[in-house]
Amino acid sequence: MKKILKRLDLYIIKKFLGTYIFAIALIIAIAVVFDINEKMDKFLTNNVPLKEIVFDYYLNFIPYFANLFSPLFVFIAVIFFTSKMAENSEIIAMFSGGMSFKRMMRPYMISAAIISIATFFLGSCVIPKGNVTRINFENTYIKKQTRRSVQNVQLEVDSGVIAYIGSYNDYSKTGNRFSLDKFVDKKLVSHLTARKITYDTTRVHHWKIEDYMVRQLDDLQETITSGKSIDSLIVMEPSDFLITRNQQETLTSPQLSEYIDKQKKRGFANIKEFEIEYHKRIAGSFAAFILTTIGMSLSSRKVKGGMGLHLGLGLALSFSYILFQTVSATFAVNGNVPPSVAVWIPNILYTFIAVYLYRKTPK
Repeated sequence: MKKILKRLDLYIIKKFLGTYIFAIALIIAIAVVFDINEKMDKFLTNNVPLKEIVFDYYLNFIPYFANLFSPLFVFIAVIFFTSKMAENSEIIAMFSGGMSFKRMMRPYMISAAIISIATFFLGSCVIPKGNVTRINFENTYIKKQTRRSVQNVQLEVDSGVIAYIGSYNDYSKTGNRFSLDKFVDKKLVSHLTARKITYDTTRVHHWKIEDYMVRQLDDLQETITSGKSIDSLIVMEPSDFLITRNQQETLTSPQLSEYIDKQKKRGFANIKEFEIEYHKRIAGSFAAFILTTIGMSLSSRKVKGGMGLHLGLGLALSFSYILFQTVSATFAVNGNVPPSVAVWIPNILYTFIAVYLYRKTPK
């Protein structure tokens, strides 16, 4: 009996992972065809080399797209092959042989664990590196960036040292209306203001401050000095406050964690998208278990009409899950919902749905 069950485990795992990979290949092929059709004019207009289109863009687009919609592929795979098994009376035969519904879930959960680990590893370590090349390609040929500037930058560049830049332009590496305040025991001891500040790209953390004035405060005494220009060492880089489009997708999870901690310590507030991306990679890896349970509970019964009803309901639920992920992330960016909470809301809700369907499924 144990030998038969082990064979059944391998049979279900092979069916699950095989259908999952087939679904990815099929949908990715369709997505690539539509994407080529949409971007063909820009490829031709900008004379993009075929080598760059294939290796820089699509070779990195495919794993990114596949990982992004992995929950959909999991759901389709479970619904498709489980409905097929139910239609062929294979599940009835398993139950007749003494296998319980709970026991039958074991190979499903093993398959979900394999997908979950692969999804997390790819999304955290592999895909971000490819996204650097893909996003650079998009910025060069497809969505050309015409503006790289930021307004009202304020961050802590050192312990008790607060920098403010009214506006910064990355093309000229120049910031206007600069100020630098130094505090000791929460007391202002130095206040520097300048008309312009320019980043020296040849040296790290070096800035040229122009038309400046410094006020040194010592209890009731105040000393004022001014000058035309001065070179200064300020522990900040343009990359610390100049966030480019989809920059969070180009950082691995360890890099994201380090970046978030660094910016929080500096008091930089515009990091919600980075926090969402970090927590979404963790929460997204658990979706395989939840959607596998829902898909199995829905499709394990033999019903009239075959798998059409199951597949339709499965697609509706999986698309609603992906949509709900986007909506909850929007609440985190534009509202007061903490990113660590917002990204887990879809998982929590669909866990309740999974538990309900599991309990309602005939055992």
